[in-house]
Amino acid sequence: QVQLVESGGGLVQAGGSLRLSCAASTRTSFSIYAVGWFRQAPGKERESVAVISRSGYNTDYADSVKGRFTISRDNAKNAVYLQMNSLKPEDTAVYYCAAAYRPSDTVQASGYGYWGQGTQVTVSS
Repeated sequence: QVQLVESGGGLVQAGGSLRLSCAASTRTSFSIYAVGWFRQAPGKERESVAVISRSGYNTDYADSVKGRFTISRDNAKNAVYLQMNSLKPEDTAVYYCAAAYRPSDTVQASGYGYWGQGTQVTVSS
């Protein structure tokens, strides 16, 4: 099992930047888990934003954030980050960190069983 706690959300003007952090607690090695950032805006379904493999070597992004967001991880610190640049009002949502055990160093946008409580990101125009 793994527990996840997000932080770093807040209010920012359009064009600004935020860096989200996801701190993981687990009795096993954090490096066996792939991790993803997801978001859910009011009245919309939850969507995958960015995912990263166990080692951090493989990543994938939603088309809407490519070139603006960067996902990274530090397995020594049991942490995953989402650097968000050039933020737009449509990026406003609750952002969640999620983890899933993966037997190999792959990325997937679904199948995540461990979730954090979320952090609010609001981008004003």
